[in-house]
Amino acid sequence: MDTRSAGGQLTDTGTAGAGRLSRLRGHPWLTLVVVSSGAMMVALDSMVVTVAQPVIQQELSASFTQVQWVTTGYLLAVAVLLVGAGKLGDRFGHRRVFLIGVVGFTATSVLIGLSSTIVWVIALRVLQGVFGALMQPATLALLRLVFPPDRLMMPIAIRSAVLGGSTAAGPILGGLVVEHLNWQAAFYLNLPIGIVTLVLAAVVLRGGTVARTGTRFDVPGLVLLASTLALLLWAVTKAPERGFGDGGVLGALITSVLLGATFVWWEGRAADPLLPLSLFRSVPVTVGVTVMTLISFVLFGVPFLLTFYLQNVLGLTPAECGIQVLWLTLVMVVGGPVAGAVMSRTGPRIPVAVGLLLTGVALIGLLRLGPDAHIDALTGWFVLMGMGFSPVVIGATRLILSGAPRSAAGVAGGLQQTAMQIGGSLGTAVLGAVVAARVGALLPERLSAAGAVVADPAAAVQHVSVGESPVVTGVPAATAASIADTTFVNGMDTALAVTAALAFAGAVVALFGRLAPSQDSS
Repeated sequence: MDTRSAGGQLTDTGTAGAGRLSRLRGHPWLTLVVVSSGAMMVALDSMVVTVAQPVIQQELSASFTQVQWVTTGYLLAVAVLLVGAGKLGDRFGHRRVFLIGVVGFTATSVLIGLSSTIVWVIALRVLQGVFGALMQPATLALLRLVFPPDRLMMPIAIRSAVLGGSTAAGPILGGLVVEHLNWQAAFYLNLPIGIVTLVLAAVVLRGGTVARTGTRFDVPGLVLLASTLALLLWAVTKAPERGFGDGGVLGALITSVLLGATFVWWEGRAADPLLPLSLFRSVPVTVGVTVMTLISFVLFGVPFLLTFYLQNVLGLTPAECGIQVLWLTLVMVVGGPVAGAVMSRTGPRIPVAVGLLLTGVALIGLLRLGPDAHIDALTGWFVLMGMGFSPVVIGATRLILSGAPRSAAGVAGGLQQTAMQIGGSLGTAVLGAVVAARVGALLPERLSAAGAVVADPAAAVQHVSVGESPVVTGVPAATAASIADTTFVNGMDTALAVTAALAFAGAVVALFGRLAPSQDSS
């Protein structure tokens, strides 16, 4: 009797425990905590590693090109596999793919910290990028599975705020860890975060989509898309250094276009395509991808230019420069939930258009600053730009996820991330090329008119294209510096004007991003 009673008590307790666990499984807000933790780990890692790179170069006796590939190899692996990773989630379940991504990302982080050569660091960073690619589309797809479309805006906003906060904290945390411990500790940071994320994910996340039987994964489509994106991103990252007319850059761009056309042809004929072209028949998806690409162009390209302006023209220290960029990030973090709350009531169309208009106005304000601007004026335009970014990023994500069917949530998440990667890469490459072209057109005449003698005109253009003074004779150093500052600012103004035009064009495109009632309830 007593034994049975005790056994019954144990059984009841076990049943109660199982019941509590079952209530946690698939809980929408707990799912948001888990996926935000995973997204935070990826974002934090990227910024921390950036700070650690100079020390890695010194301690591992790496060349500049090798240490560049610590970041470039990772980013390429992430970018080329995002859509494929999303498709894997749609086929085999987003929970499973996310868990594999967390385990792999955490394990490779530890292995990188244990590495003693730069070759191993680069190879493991590429592998880490593969696991990062598995995680990122899954974070959005898992939200799509547990939140109805009319309640999706706030979770997306909170996830975006976590990403923004991680991006802002990364350089500070990385600097402290590298300075007081070592560069290996920058990678070991992922171990506790990864363990917590893994435990929570195992308890909370729901399985998600499972593949239809009898279908095959579109391997040719994956190879074609990955090759297309790899060549495109390689070309745009090398263009600022080599120029778009360089044979290697031009060849990569042409090959990328041809492979991209082949990919589209193949996807129209594949039995189970990697990227169903029917997705782009959805106007919200097409608008969302376009807007996400445009805002990423601005989000990555403009701070890239302004860093040179702040340090080399205005004379700010790296720390002071970081504080200015931090304003932009902090406004995005604070503005994200506010934008999400507004769009939960109004839908994404008008807030996205308004956000792009604010971004365009801020860009016009920045191009009016000149080489002697006061830092307070710059801060105001950064704040306005951050206010514009928040609704655009959140609204474009909502358009892509809600415009796609639930069965393609992973592919939609991959599309969102791919659009961000491509837009950011194009932003830094294209704006850098615009500045260089403008400087190349203006600088020789201005130096000649001042009576300066230039031993290496090409080197002079390269120096001024990043806001530095050229090496010249025949004129005082102050005169050469003044010409350099003015010419760089002219080039930057041209790039900002181009970017403002794109932002205003994006505002018009956003007006077509209306979600149909079926998409609000699917």
